[in-house]
Amino acid sequence: MFDRRGLLTALAACGLASAAEAKPRPYRAPRTGFGTPDLEGLWTNASYTELERPDDLKSLVVSPADAQAWEAKLAKSGGVNSGPDPIGQNDSEFPEAGSGLARIRGEIRGSWIVDPADGQLPYTDAARKTLGLGPYRRNRFDHPEERPMSERCLTAEATGAPIINAPDTNVLQILQTPDAVVLLSEKFHDARIVRMTGGPAGAEAPRSWMGDCRGRWEGETLVVVTKGLRAGYQERSWGFWLSGDAEVEERFTRVAAGEISYEFRVVDPAIYRQPWRGEMVFHPSSGPIFEYACHEGNYGIVNILGAARLGNQPTPKPLAP
Repeated sequence: MFDRRGLLTALAACGLASAAEAKPRPYRAPRTGFGTPDLEGLWTNASYTELERPDDLKSLVVSPADAQAWEAKLAKSGGVNSGPDPIGQNDSEFPEAGSGLARIRGEIRGSWIVDPADGQLPYTDAARKTLGLGPYRRNRFDHPEERPMSERCLTAEATGAPIINAPDTNVLQILQTPDAVVLLSEKFHDARIVRMTGGPAGAEAPRSWMGDCRGRWEGETLVVVTKGLRAGYQERSWGFWLSGDAEVEERFTRVAAGEISYEFRVVDPAIYRQPWRGEMVFHPSSGPIFEYACHEGNYGIVNILGAARLGNQPTPKPLAP
């Protein structure tokens, strides 16, 4: 007798097996010669997306229509959200901010910050007062220590933790050995050495601008913890601050042949009312790292401070006739 029920069961089982076989396997990064996931190469995070969400973008996930309008607006300045430009600085600059807002897991992102949900840095009121922060950032010109670190040729956006994109330099070179991972920034050619052996971050190393970085592997993910930053306050990336007590955790995962998922979390109760977290992507760079030298003699800061002090002078009274 023909077993119709058995045939249907067998066909259903074959269908399930075929579906299981058709399901794509999770990506597994190539391995280094010493067995760890291979992150080496030249990568870039060039993007119109910024750390904090601009006022014109109302949500973390941006609609295609809103993204198109914002990208068209920023394309006039090479993708840099520079605001009004009455003297034409953008015409003399060479921005390399990519071709649009970042796409992460198929979503168009309006900020790197994903938590808090408003996409803004969660400064405490006390920190705003201490740092002299306005609605967006500090604007003091009284002495050199109040100017941003990149302006003073100390560190750059991609140098320290967390890594933030810049208007003009976004190439990051990653090199790996069994004992260390080196994160080499295009800007100022600063090398951040992540030690894969030894004690916890900040336990032994002297405090520094970039801090003490210690790494470990969690499956496919490189986890980097940075502590031991220079005491006091330092401005990073023209818009966020870290204290000497900050702790930054970064997570690098190669999720495709041409993509590294980068996540970071900042804990710094001296400045922020809560930890804040961000997501970013790196893609292979289309070109090499070129020389990037900071301005010789730091003339820029001399002119900035001189002009500010000139502007602070009282207006002279007109001479009597």
